[in-house]
Amino acid sequence: MTAPDLTDSPIRSLALKDLRHCADLSEDRGWPREDHKWGFLLAAGDGYGIDAPDGEGLAAVCVVTRYGRPHADPELAAIGMVLVAERYARQGLGRRLMTYVCDEILKGIPLTLHATPFGQPLYEDLGFDAVGGAEMLQGSFRPDSSPAAAEAALVRRATADDLPRIVRLDTEVFGTDRMHMITRLPAFADRLFVSEDDSGELTGYAALWPNMETHVIGPLVAPDTLTAQALVTALAATTERPLRTDVDVRHEELRAWLKGRNLGSLGVSAVMTRNLSTLPGDWTRRWAPITVAAG
Repeated sequence: MTAPDLTDSPIRSLALKDLRHCADLSEDRGWPREDHKWGFLLAAGDGYGIDAPDGEGLAAVCVVTRYGRPHADPELAAIGMVLVAERYARQGLGRRLMTYVCDEILKGIPLTLHATPFGQPLYEDLGFDAVGGAEMLQGSFRPDSSPAAAEAALVRRATADDLPRIVRLDTEVFGTDRMHMITRLPAFADRLFVSEDDSGELTGYAALWPNMETHVIGPLVAPDTLTAQALVTALAATTERPLRTDVDVRHEELRAWLKGRNLGSLGVSAVMTRNLSTLPGDWTRRWAPITVAAG
């Protein structure tokens, strides 16, 4: 008998019970397992995968995070964690999965993703255009000796009463509703801080969440560079782990400051969109995503 073509393999929805196989697939491709992040993405979004023909877990996977008003069609969807097992690589599975998700599951919906240089040609073939970039930075944070950042804003730990205000600010800055993600932050993150102006108005917020041996800062929302620095400094003071974050390449001053604080560059990913010329919201106040996998 002739073996069936891999690209004819059925695609199914994933559940939290698939988390271990998703993490196995990350490890198979040389990524960290990132179980905590996988759990967050599968709970807040929708995973799609192809079971491995040999019965050993998943052959391919991706996660879709939808944004917009509840009980309405998505205004925006982010695609992330696109992975194909090494033993099934270069056999069309990634294209098969992405084509299904983009042209069937998310047909006509504005889409965004962060692409590595390796994956970018495929996404261009599928109609995505590069509209920006994000630089991944990581290292053991060295505090700034200048008092400027510390004095830029009132920064404190968030309380339960702050959550509705954080959601409102995030919707304004992100340009669409992502309450289902933001309301999960208190459980997902180890720390959640906010910034306020002199009148007590909420101006920014940032979270610190655990990812293997590092702590990731994201999202990071702030009205200006000094406030962004103040939020980063406050969060960094709460951990001894190396920090990691993904900063919009247009925020050159913050990127330079972070590099001066001992965070080195791990590379730049391309921000890409389809059915959308530019991302909604106010990029000047949006410094880092929760994770690039969720847009």
